[in-house]
Amino acid sequence: MRFISWNVNGLRACLGKGFMQSFKELDADVFALQETKMQPDQAILELPGYTQYWNSAEKKGYSGTAVFSRVEPLSVSYGMGLEEHDHEGRIITVELENCYFVTVYTPNSKQGLARLSYRMEWEDAFRAFLLGLREKKPVVVCGDLNVAHKEIDLKNPKTNRKNPGFTDEERDKLSVLLDAGFVDTFRMLYPDMTGAYSWWSYLRKARESNAGWRIDYFLVSEDLKERVSAATIHSDVFGSDHCPVGLELR
Repeated sequence: MRFISWNVNGLRACLGKGFMQSFKELDADVFALQETKMQPDQAILELPGYTQYWNSAEKKGYSGTAVFSRVEPLSVSYGMGLEEHDHEGRIITVELENCYFVTVYTPNSKQGLARLSYRMEWEDAFRAFLLGLREKKPVVVCGDLNVAHKEIDLKNPKTNRKNPGFTDEERDKLSVLLDAGFVDTFRMLYPDMTGAYSWWSYLRKARESNAGWRIDYFLVSEDLKERVSAATIHSDVFGSDHCPVGLELR
């Protein structure tokens, strides 16, 4: 089974930058989006063979996630079931026969770390949510986690220390999740690969010089790691400041 995840940084804008062509070429069984920044009725997507699931933020033009699946799910849910965390359209959970598939757009800590304390609360709640799912069946988690885990995961770790997405607090929360029984599939297959990034600032021609960050992930619960046959970063796909990432399970 082939999964793709992509932070499109505004789907309506991405539609004008080749989204449909990339969607067809990536040919996923389950295709997840983050930062859709739209309500479902604001654009018509004709995706034959796929069922569409949307979780839009209450605030217009902000956040939001979507899942397009050509596999019929057993169930679909939105958010974590927690009032304090479920207004921004950040999570969709699709129950498949052999696993739960979760796409997430993790809150950004913002400039000046204005939202770091909320981010820490979110991380704990999300980890508890995932562990609850894992008690029932294996879990695949994908999306923009808004953190570069290790120094190898961004071009300039020294100058970005303590910046949003590379604070000790954010990195530690990802470590805690991995220690709780999840696997970073890309690093499992490519532990020492450098220059593998999924997001580049629009400033200073960062993508041209590959001055990027790896903040988009596919994690799997440890009971799925033997089924991982590929973990990919599609840095040749444009249309957003992020590129798609992929996972294949045997």
